[in-house]
Amino acid sequence: MRRKDRQEALVDPVDALDVTPPKEWAAGIPAVRKAIEYSLSQTSARRTALTLLNVNQAAGIDCPGCAWPEPGHRHRNEYCENGAKHINDEATSHRVTREFFARHPVAELDTRSDWWLNQQGRLTEPMVKRPGATHYEPISWDDAFTLMANELNGLASPDESMFYVSGRLNNEAAFLLQTFARAYGTNNLPDCSNMCHESSGSALGETLGIGKGSVQLEDIYDADLVLVVGQNPGTNHPRMLSALEETKGRGGKVVAVNTLPEAGLMRFKNPQKARGVVGRGTEIADRFLLIRPGGDLALFKMVNKLLLEADDASLAAGGPGVLDRDYIARHTTGFDDFVVQARDITWEQALAATGLAREEIEALTEQVLAARSVIVCWAMGLTQHRHGVPTIREVVNFLMLRGNIGKPGAGVCPVRGHSNVQGDRTMGIWERMPDPWLDALGKEFGFEPPRDHGFDSVDGVRAMRDGRAKVFIGVAGNFVRAMSDSDVTEAALRSCSLTVQVSTKLNRSHTVVGETALILPTLGRSDRDIQATGEQFVTVEDSMSCVHATRGKLPPASPHLLSEVAIISRLAARTLADRADAPDIPWADFEADYDLIRDRISRVVPGFEEFNERIKAPAGFTLPNPVNSGVYNTPTGKAVFTGNHLAWLETPPGHLVLQSLRSHDQWNTIPYAMDDRYRGIHHARRIVMVNPADITELGFADGDVVDIVSVWTDGIERRAPGFTLVAYPAARGSAAAYYPETNVLVPLDSVAEISNTPTSKGVIVRFERATSSAAGEG
Repeated sequence: MRRKDRQEALVDPVDALDVTPPKEWAAGIPAVRKAIEYSLSQTSARRTALTLLNVNQAAGIDCPGCAWPEPGHRHRNEYCENGAKHINDEATSHRVTREFFARHPVAELDTRSDWWLNQQGRLTEPMVKRPGATHYEPISWDDAFTLMANELNGLASPDESMFYVSGRLNNEAAFLLQTFARAYGTNNLPDCSNMCHESSGSALGETLGIGKGSVQLEDIYDADLVLVVGQNPGTNHPRMLSALEETKGRGGKVVAVNTLPEAGLMRFKNPQKARGVVGRGTEIADRFLLIRPGGDLALFKMVNKLLLEADDASLAAGGPGVLDRDYIARHTTGFDDFVVQARDITWEQALAATGLAREEIEALTEQVLAARSVIVCWAMGLTQHRHGVPTIREVVNFLMLRGNIGKPGAGVCPVRGHSNVQGDRTMGIWERMPDPWLDALGKEFGFEPPRDHGFDSVDGVRAMRDGRAKVFIGVAGNFVRAMSDSDVTEAALRSCSLTVQVSTKLNRSHTVVGETALILPTLGRSDRDIQATGEQFVTVEDSMSCVHATRGKLPPASPHLLSEVAIISRLAARTLADRADAPDIPWADFEADYDLIRDRISRVVPGFEEFNERIKAPAGFTLPNPVNSGVYNTPTGKAVFTGNHLAWLETPPGHLVLQSLRSHDQWNTIPYAMDDRYRGIHHARRIVMVNPADITELGFADGDVVDIVSVWTDGIERRAPGFTLVAYPAARGSAAAYYPETNVLVPLDSVAEISNTPTSKGVIVRFERATSSAAGEG
């Protein structure tokens, strides 16, 4: 089928919901089949083979999907189902040309689904929507850079601009972008971490002195006990299941704590092993605690109280106690105050908050007491709550009580959900970088970086809404669909004088535009990057602080594409060219030779000394983690026990706690299909999963179509219309539905304490019977 014919043949899918029983295992041959089917729907068999044989290999392409690390011994097929889909979704042979934009006005594109927009293919040349225009039209790169530079230099203050980054951006481009933003004069560097793991960084920075995890893959393998909390590896980090399979093979135990039963945490059929093809696979979770959304703080507080009581009993009987008193005395502070508050929780509170039985919590405690080493892994199920930061601080308390920090097989493991989201933060993409880091940047480039904190993602929307920010430049993301309070976010972006999206493929952020809008197409992770000095590579940092190279293997999708490094370098050079106070930074040299960027990084970013030499190792190098050397970069020089006030989501009668989540056939904001086959949902996305007892209690029936209405203190009605109720074995009092469709329900001001992260896993909602018009949407 010719390209134009294919585009015209694509139609937005219509909901045709089919529900089957949820799966009780993940991966296996069906995962391989689905990965190949999707890959071949996007590109040729030859290109599919080229990408899949190179993805996650030492001299190959780092998967642009999740940030799970590669093992020391890599399989020839070192990818999962979703990784295969993601790499070939990017490597697609389909193209979006100027003719496409001539056929489709922006207003019409804005009515299309996220799936349809993504399926059009790779962007091929710069496009502009001018003031008053209805369509995008071509623009030269030179004119695009002039337009952006004039707009930036015409602002009353650099703080009227925002530079947003998603986790797909590589280290070199991220370092250049933050250097440019600060040389230009602003710290407005929001990123996708603000929406996902900011609570982790806030809690870990306060308690351990570093906002990252402390474990490596070998620790996962060797742990006596791994708690997987608020996380669905089978869909979001499928290669983690291979690591947990190794844990089980070495005699370790796994406990899953989640609001929904998840197939991957029940049983994993590894398609790279015989028992995963013809056998039953491996049972992953030895225990599954079906917890209410937001109940994790109460769970860890109750377990901590039980550990203290077990210690009391042991000491009273003349025993040694069960706590690691040596670790507590030598490496921590705040223990006595913690103990006083830890004992305050009651069983009544714990059971109400968690929805668990007392026997389940007591059995978990016994399992903890029997384990010599414990790791806690978590993701958005912990971070995206009002009390997300206290919850993670309580997790740290839990681990410190028995010395499970800084030793083999133990520690904290926040699992990042996007390829280089951790690396972007390491490179300085943060609105609140500490002064010593800014001092090093200023010394290297000869300027004084701004010190006032900038806008994060939530504050950035507030600033655009209120007219305090007028230029939005997004690199490698889909901000409008990632952010909470969709109506407010869209209105804020439309109020800008200029919106810019540096992208590989079409998405919703290209249809929600300012007065002037630019689309700047860039190389993908899979594309070869040839610059003036020859072929280049870039680097990324995974979820366990390993930095390694990634090299594209395919010809670029269009001869008109620029790399992200080139786009940022040229924008910086054009914007700062006529400013008398601009530092003398060799932007053109950086574009020509990425080694020169890495030389600068090595002198600015701690842990990157001799960057160019060390990155040549096949597996890259691992950044030092002071926690594992008994060093805590806190004000006291010790790890900090904290007192955390008990909080959970209490709902009024007739209401539930809604969490948003991905379907299995989705990556971040983009669905690759209308299915969620592990949960048994097919051909539809506007569904809401609810425990059958709750459906009955609320006066509805399985299959009813409802509007979901969120409840918030501002009294504004936020409504997601036309969702079908699906009876599902969810925790009582909860509901689950897909994002970005339900982002409209998350109020902009509903954020986590301290971290300012949107509370996408903790929204109080009610259901109303859908009107006939609402029921037909979607």
